[in-house]
Amino acid sequence: MSWLFVILAGLFEIAGVTGIAQLNRRPSVRTFLIMAGGFAISFWFLALAMNELAMGTAYAVWTGIGTVGSALIGILFYKESKSLMRIAFMMLVLGSVIGLKLIE
Repeated sequence: MSWLFVILAGLFEIAGVTGIAQLNRRPSVRTFLIMAGGFAISFWFLALAMNELAMGTAYAVWTGIGTVGSALIGILFYKESKSLMRIAFMMLVLGSVIGLKLIE
C-alpha cells in the first residue's frame, strides 16, 4: 500500500502545483481550494507512505512524480517548452523514480 500512497501523494502534488498556476492566472476561492487541498492531501498520503518506505525514497519518488507531472501539465495546458532536452531530462527523472522502486 505504501507505493500506492506515494503515487497518490505525487498526483495530488501535481494538483496543488496546477492550483498555483491557476491562482496566478485567475485568483478565486475555487483555485485557492484546489491548491490548498491538493497540497494537504498530498502531504497526508506522503506521511502514510513514510510509515513503510524509507524517508529518502518516499520523498524522492514524491518529488519526481510531482516534477514530471507538473512539467507535463505545463506542456499540455500552459504552452510551455516541448524541447527535446526538456523531455529527455523528464525521462531521466522518471527513470530514477522507477529505479528507486526497483531497489526498495
